[in-house]
Amino acid sequence: MKSVTRVQTGLRLEVRLLKTMKALAEYLDISVAELVEGMALHAFEGKAPFSEETLSKIGALRAVYGLDLTAADSHSLTEDPQ
Repeated sequence: MKSVTRVQTGLRLEVRLLKTMKALAEYLDISVAELVEGMALHAFEGKAPFSEETLSKIGALRAVYGLDLTAADSHSLTEDPQ
């Protein structure tokens, strides 16, 4: 096991995406921060972060929270004025 230093950060995420990520983290019994770390480390190495079983669960959670955004949307999102 490797020892690391973590810092607190503030991330602004799309509401349905965050709800889906929270539910997935709960399903995997990890924190949302650990989920984000794992996804980033996998992405930095060009590796898929999730198994087929987990992807299936993600699909179900996306439906529950109405998450219809895709990777193609990632660089074209704008924020609605509050």
